[in-house]
Amino acid sequence: MMRAIIVTPGVEDSVRLDEVGEPDPAEGSVLVETLMIGVCGTDREIIAGEHGQPPPGTDDLVLGHESLGSVLEAPRDSGLTAGDLVVGIVRRPDPEPCVNCAVGEWDMCRNGRYTEHGIKGLDGYARERFRLDPGYAVRVDPALGDLAVLLEPASIVAKAWEHIERIGKRAHWEPRRVLVTGAGPIGLLAALMGRQRGLEVAALDRVVDGPKPRLVTDLDATYHVGDIEAACADADVVIEATGAAELVFEVMRSSARNGIVCLTGVTSPGRRIEVAAGLIAHQIVLENDVVFGSVNANRRHYEQAAHVLAAADPDWLGRLITRRVPLERWRDAYESTPTGIKTVIALAASAESRSWQPPR
Repeated sequence: MMRAIIVTPGVEDSVRLDEVGEPDPAEGSVLVETLMIGVCGTDREIIAGEHGQPPPGTDDLVLGHESLGSVLEAPRDSGLTAGDLVVGIVRRPDPEPCVNCAVGEWDMCRNGRYTEHGIKGLDGYARERFRLDPGYAVRVDPALGDLAVLLEPASIVAKAWEHIERIGKRAHWEPRRVLVTGAGPIGLLAALMGRQRGLEVAALDRVVDGPKPRLVTDLDATYHVGDIEAACADADVVIEATGAAELVFEVMRSSARNGIVCLTGVTSPGRRIEVAAGLIAHQIVLENDVVFGSVNANRRHYEQAAHVLAAADPDWLGRLITRRVPLERWRDAYESTPTGIKTVIALAASAESRSWQPPR
């Protein structure tokens, strides 16, 4: 038996720490000790009963889709050995693959029958051990150490940038200015990747205190609290990471001609706002603008994200993790804080004793 953080999807505040059986060998041939998991808004929404789906035949779901673990056992032909640091990919293709899932582009599943660890139909990584098929285990550079727990959110942003650049190639494209709305983990990683591309980056957020402003300025980017026009008028690229409905429509109105707006934040479907839809559509057409949504990632994006993290300043990456909680205090990790960025839960004793200084 082992400890796991479990929830009953659809039942508000049903989350608890309990014991579960050892991972079924049918889940994969690679056995992994969980070092830590990251916490994000999706976890909190599942805990609130807003969504989530348990595996077939049970009412409960093990939480956790952002993982970092150490290989305990692996087949010789897997490319992995005991002690390797690995991150588990979140999504699995549908059982009868659509045209995208069949070629490894499961993040673009066409029929919606995919499953996701800790979210939809598959137990997550918030347990002391889990198993993976080698094809869904991403080995990370040991020099990253604990910072590799950021790989899953970084993969989301790597996919967004890949698609932005593909769209940009529809014509001659020389972007200069990027606006990121929201300075949470996704927004800050988006800003990092923009600066790694040599672009001017502005980040817009409501928070005036805490680590966010300094993290942005330390990228040689600009931090704004206010309106879109003041932050970055005529942005060639906008990455919207808040999901705030009013802001979504504002950035659609404020991008440059031929601008590309990528929506990564999930907007609550229940709130109604009034928008000048005709005016926005008129502008999108006349200015050749593109607005698209992006979520999840495939293996290629995880590998791209690993390169991004390896090239980043480790001290800067370490400051993204603002709260580290031992498993015994797991409940604290799901309480959001106004100035916090990324919270992680340390499941292994070895992870609890580590400092947040990456290896030199």
